Amino acid sequence: MADILTIKDLSVSYGGINAVKGISLSVPEGKIVTLIGANGAGKSTTLKAVSGVVKPKNGDIIWNGSSICGKSPDKIVKSGIVLVPEGRRVFPNLTVKENLKIGAYLRRDDLTDDFKYVYELFPRLKEREWQLAGTLSGGEQQMLAVGRALMAKPKLMMMDEPSLGLAPIIVQSIFEIIRQINKSGITVLLIEQNANMALQVADKAYVLETGQITLEGTGAELLENDSVREAYLGKSKK
Repeated sequence: MADILTIKDLSVSYGGINAVKGISLSVPEGKIVTLIGANGAGKSTTLKAVSGVVKPKNGDIIWNGSSICGKSPDKIVKSGIVLVPEGRRVFPNLTVKENLKIGAYLRRDDLTDDFKYVYELFPRLKEREWQLAGTLSGGEQQMLAVGRALMAKPKLMMMDEPSLGLAPIIVQSIFEIIRQINKSGITVLLIEQNANMALQVADKAYVLETGQITLEGTGAELLENDSVREAYLGKSKK
């Protein structure tokens, strides 16, 4: 299957810090790709560069055959790339439905079917449609953040630490939703500190360490890799 997103020799700096140091990776259309690594490895910076929030120092980002380097975040969203940010970032003083509408702010077509799809995926959101987002639990806010992203009708959904701070049972549910979203035809680029869960769902995976890619392979291959098991899964292969 063809690559829908290709990152070539990407470097990103904050002041004097080189957060990302010349990485190259590819995301095949219709697949789940994950980036794992410790805090400060450059994972979030990579997603921010793709979404246009930060400007690369060097390199290129190719989306559907065309460079998107230097494009504004709204144009990148319109092209089909949506970021579900770390920490949910819902609008606490707006209702669930109002938050979902914000996800579709660039659209001018009818949203009825999209609301229906999000509510089928997350029945809890339908139950709390008129509740203020700030009063939802952490898990419900994560569902809302994902639902809001789906309202943009993305071709690629990038997710930054979707399981962060959630109870284990909710984490299982979120990863099942990621699988369902992917089965519906949306490509997923996922960064996640829960390496075990991320590698279990990933078709392709990369390890980032201090701004550089040190390993790549299928999710299954990296689950069996000794160095990955010791560094990120807390166990060594017997």
